Amino acid sequence: MAADDIYTQDGTVDINKNPADKRKTGNWKACRFILATECCERLAYYGMSTNLVNYLQQRLNQGNVTASNNVTNWSGTCYITPLIGAFLADAYLGRYWTIASFSIIYIFGMTLLTLSASVHGLEPSCDKNGCHPTTTQSAVCFVALYMIALGTGGIKPCVSSFGADQFDETDEMERKRKISFFNWFYFSINIGALIASSVLVWIQMNVGWGWGFGIPAVAMAIAVVSFFSVSRLYRIQKPGGSPLSRIFQVIVASFGKHNVEVPADKSLLYETADEECNIKGSRKLEHTDKLRFFDKAAVEIQSDHIKGFTNPWRLCTVTQVEELKIIIRLLPIWASGIVFSTVYSQMSTMFVLQGNTMDQHMGPRFKIPSASLSLFDTLSVIFWAPVYDQIIVPYARRFTGNERGFTQLQRMGIGLVISIFSMVTAGVLEVVRLKIVKRNNYYDLEYIPMSIFWQVPQYFLIGCAEVFTFIGQLEFFYDQAPDAMRSLCSALSLTTVALGNYLSTLLVIIVTKITTKNGKLGWIPDNLNRGHLDYFYWLLAILSLLNFLVYLFLAKWYTYKKATGPSH
Repeated sequence: MAADDIYTQDGTVDINKNPADKRKTGNWKACRFILATECCERLAYYGMSTNLVNYLQQRLNQGNVTASNNVTNWSGTCYITPLIGAFLADAYLGRYWTIASFSIIYIFGMTLLTLSASVHGLEPSCDKNGCHPTTTQSAVCFVALYMIALGTGGIKPCVSSFGADQFDETDEMERKRKISFFNWFYFSINIGALIASSVLVWIQMNVGWGWGFGIPAVAMAIAVVSFFSVSRLYRIQKPGGSPLSRIFQVIVASFGKHNVEVPADKSLLYETADEECNIKGSRKLEHTDKLRFFDKAAVEIQSDHIKGFTNPWRLCTVTQVEELKIIIRLLPIWASGIVFSTVYSQMSTMFVLQGNTMDQHMGPRFKIPSASLSLFDTLSVIFWAPVYDQIIVPYARRFTGNERGFTQLQRMGIGLVISIFSMVTAGVLEVVRLKIVKRNNYYDLEYIPMSIFWQVPQYFLIGCAEVFTFIGQLEFFYDQAPDAMRSLCSALSLTTVALGNYLSTLLVIIVTKITTKNGKLGWIPDNLNRGHLDYFYWLLAILSLLNFLVYLFLAKWYTYKKATGPSH
């Protein structure tokens, strides 16, 4: 049997740093454990985030706007810290060891949060007038939350890329299997979210916050043990050195040669002579004609060589230049995901607050917590992910001829359109709700006689939009990333969620400031019956529509990556 048939050709190694044996490592036998780990980690994350707005209101005595902004700020940080984890993974530790290190921080954070909600002295004291947290108790809670935010920063950008690394791109059979991986990866995320938004939220609201936070902490510990128990099955990509250094080298070199002419024959541009790339874990990239200014960094002149050595700050390979071009081309597509994430973040803030005002009864005795309705977003994803993979893709293939059914950019665009309808649906529901309030003078009623299940369509539409946009984004940023920058690009795709949360916070602050002038209550008062939350939903729908129109232009301009040759 030829070595090509036994060992992977994409530069991966096994846990003992030997070339990865195709028969013993990778593929679905390794991915099953990676998916289980992600499922438990997301169970832990959503077990906190789904109902956090209610915890901050009830236990830390915060108002609607403060609690909502604290949730979006924390969620935003959870999606910014992946830049730290991704940099360490690509440059120094590799994805496997980054996941290992940050998991420990995550478990410490989860444990501290559980203690802050259950141990006498750390948990706020409560009586019939509400809870009375001390400054120290509030501080401990937020330290725990931000430890978790740091922990998730090392796991989130690496797990999806680490899973995709289990399939050899140079092997046609394995490449086809990888197309399904991202759908099943997102499916496993939502199984975790399903348990969190149903069972855990109910436990938090009816049994206690200590149990509600403690169970996710145990789930996270189980995830870590299961991940490490099968280390021998994993294929591991070697870290390729600092990606930021390579990017800055190209920028410095191209500006240093701003007067140099780029030759018409692009084969004259500098590249390593051998077949392999000089960047660890990367294949060579073909030259592209866009962003030609940076080609100057690969033009060879006499002063580039000092005593027989090439100065990397003066002369860069075509592959290195193309790495920078890819990142620049990705940025506009990346930016278009921010407004989508703002819409998505409403599920854990405004949707919950809207649901708090409605009748939450299922039958005469059972009440469903408003945060539990995100369950319908999860069920939507669990429904649409396999439908997309098994039905929509094969059907679309017949018309498009694309092996994926839709291109990744088309898939993301469809999700952006669906997200507009989710905001319109939420806005229409709020108009109807406020009409009932006005007609019956229910302004000071805690729960108006309108079933919370009228919120289901807006949650279901967001779930459908996720399957198109978020999964498309995961796949797009992994595929289009330079080989040695995959964790960084996965983290970049996650930062859209962070910036979406921060944008939500900013919009709430601006809207509150403008609409509460001259003593008015504003759009989002503590008593939503006297506000106009529908106006906020219309604002998000208009922003989403404008964002989609810009996205259409950007998608047309985008050029897909072309890689060539084996990796080092």
